[in-house]
Amino acid sequence: MRVVFAGTPEVAVPSLDAIAASAHELVGVVTRPDAPSGRGRKLVASPVAQRAEALGVPVLKPDHPRDPEFQEALRALAPDCCPVVAYGALLPQSALDLVPLGWVNLHFSCLPAWRGAAPVQHAVWAGDEVTGATTFRIVKAMDAGPTFGVMTERILPTDTAGDLLGRLAEGGAGLLVSTLDHLAAGTIEAREQPADGVSLAPKITVEDAEVDWSEPAVAVDRRIRACTPAPGGWSTHEGERIKIGPVQITDVDLPAGELTVGKQEVLVGTGTTAVRLGEVKAFGKRQMAAADWARGVRLASGVRFGGPRA
Repeated sequence: MRVVFAGTPEVAVPSLDAIAASAHELVGVVTRPDAPSGRGRKLVASPVAQRAEALGVPVLKPDHPRDPEFQEALRALAPDCCPVVAYGALLPQSALDLVPLGWVNLHFSCLPAWRGAAPVQHAVWAGDEVTGATTFRIVKAMDAGPTFGVMTERILPTDTAGDLLGRLAEGGAGLLVSTLDHLAAGTIEAREQPADGVSLAPKITVEDAEVDWSEPAVAVDRRIRACTPAPGGWSTHEGERIKIGPVQITDVDLPAGELTVGKQEVLVGTGTTAVRLGEVKAFGKRQMAAADWARGVRLASGVRFGGPRA
């Protein structure tokens, strides 16, 4: 069947590639407009746009999918279905109504759990043992449409949000193509989501990513892994923000926020036992091992990182 793919970031590229390699006819791609990037703030096309251009597929970059010009262009492409992965804009009913088999979204959770912009980050932060991906028909309510298929994925104890999202992007691409195959054959029906088990996953802000050293070590570990790679867990030292990579939980007792500096390691106290810092990044500096950073700034044991949240 004829499909128009909608997506924007790198995580959507595996699905775009899978659809391009499938039996379906990829007649167009919809993505967000070019955005400023880098120190020069030069306009750069999205990863999906760049990949679509490499594939030779027409690309639409509407300011908003309600724009009449975009909807006319979509109507001209005459898609039977529009698969979506992390497009990044709300679809109005007028756009939804243009596609006979609907807009089918690949969402990175087992719906109805973790509806929203950051499902993978929230699953890691909450300490979930299993998550997954779901295909569903987009409706006006956020991530509430009837579902077609689901895959599950175990969350490993050391997973960052980036690690987990990478695996879900690859596995979810197959799920999305399978859903399209069944829609084309008329062998699948959407099922309404259950009313129970709904949880929300709003976007995680930079403020959310500040580490609270008064929390238990397991909570500190989860926060940092959930915020890796973005927005990045952080704390402060002498008023300077320090980005903190994933940590290891130890059995060492140390007051919350206090640092112990050794030749090969830096420990920080939490509300329970200390954690061992992995890599850190000071403002304007490259990312480096915590012990190297400590030597560079002549960090002494007994100083404190940040402080409890207000």
